[in-house]
Amino acid sequence: MSSRANDLVNAVQSFWRVSVLALQGRQYDYTTESMGRAVLLLAIPMVLEMVAESIFAVVNIFWVSRLSSEAVAVVGLTEAAMSLIYAFAVGISFAATAFVARRIGENGDTESAAQSAGQVILLSIAVSVGLGLLLCVFAADILRLLGADETIVALGSEYARVMFAGNVTVFLMFVINAILRGAGDAVLAMRALWFSNALNLFLAPCLLFGWGPFPELGVTGAAYATTISRGLGVIYLLWHVTGDHSHVRLRLRLRHLKPVAHEIGLIMVTAWSGIAQMLVSTTSAIGLFSIAALSGTTALAGCTVALRVVQFVLMPALGLANAGATMVGQNLGAENPDRAAEAVRIALRYNVIFLGIVGTLIFVFATPISAIFTNDPMVLHESTLALRIVTIALPFYAAGMCFEAAFNGAGDTWTPARLNFICFWILQVPLAWVLAVSFKMGSLGVYASVPISFSVLALWSAFLFSRGKWKEYEI
Repeated sequence: MSSRANDLVNAVQSFWRVSVLALQGRQYDYTTESMGRAVLLLAIPMVLEMVAESIFAVVNIFWVSRLSSEAVAVVGLTEAAMSLIYAFAVGISFAATAFVARRIGENGDTESAAQSAGQVILLSIAVSVGLGLLLCVFAADILRLLGADETIVALGSEYARVMFAGNVTVFLMFVINAILRGAGDAVLAMRALWFSNALNLFLAPCLLFGWGPFPELGVTGAAYATTISRGLGVIYLLWHVTGDHSHVRLRLRLRHLKPVAHEIGLIMVTAWSGIAQMLVSTTSAIGLFSIAALSGTTALAGCTVALRVVQFVLMPALGLANAGATMVGQNLGAENPDRAAEAVRIALRYNVIFLGIVGTLIFVFATPISAIFTNDPMVLHESTLALRIVTIALPFYAAGMCFEAAFNGAGDTWTPARLNFICFWILQVPLAWVLAVSFKMGSLGVYASVPISFSVLALWSAFLFSRGKWKEYEI
């Protein structure tokens, strides 16, 4: 066997050994563990966690599509409204990871980390209850605002209310998992989401169609299935982080849930800019869809199919970026900024290779991939075109994702918020409009704006990362 073949075999065997260790849930010191091994130990369960998160929406759409096109519309419109909740939950989770990772890195200070975790959970409950009440009251009006006719409103109002009322499970799942990632306990976060997914796979068809002893609830059954599954996942997480039977590093006690105004204020500053960061990304995507819609229903449908495919492959990449964020927070806490920077570079290298390979495969097989979601020849053509153009940007997005995660891990959530606003709202959306309308490129102009804006995001974030001011950020 040649030397190169031996090296490849050894690399595969080494990766397999690390993968097995990563999924066992052991405790590691990520401020001293060898760099490549540390990133993989964190990244493997985080990638699997993000895959599980992406499956939730796919499962619900799969079963709901068996009911009617109106039921699918209900789920789609409610998910658009839920994006507001996701923005708040993910924004607060950025703060959770940053604060907990920093405290853990400061001489393994688990008491301070638990205190920060308790305050984040309190803030999450308060925000989710406020949002839930507001959205529940105006559920029907929100569906109308999003373009639903009265048939859809009548069918979907209860579905929307259940989803909005149960949003506390979304918040707590996102935030507790972020706390665990910050503490280096990524395996438990992964297990909780796979546990919830397994429950949802079972409950969704049972509650939609009334299988066995379950009531037939139609499309509303999907909302109950999702909420119950996430709720039981949250209980599973709390059982581990509050009990002495578990091996997690961070232990929550009732004293940690006593409000501390000063700390909640600090968390809110970091969380608010994280929320702004997510809102910018969400609203800019809506802007692109609106411009694509100017080219007709076919263009909009093709754009929708392409977006779902890209979102699915980006979730594992987000797991790799999150691994870098945890390493940044813990190593800055340990006053080792150079090690934090090296962790980001390793995560970036893995992510660019991963999305580069995936992007190439999608580019080559864009037509058969699109055919999974549509059999309309015109939509198929449009989706294929969209995928081939957008996937050009995936390596750039992989880089930008890792740099932004590094800023978030350091607690500097304002830098990614500003980057997103400039690259997406100041550049991407206006550019899409100019190319599509002024230059009469139609939907092609919308697709072309994506790799251009992502390239700018990657290069600009790389420049800011290289300046190193994030290493001095205090939280």
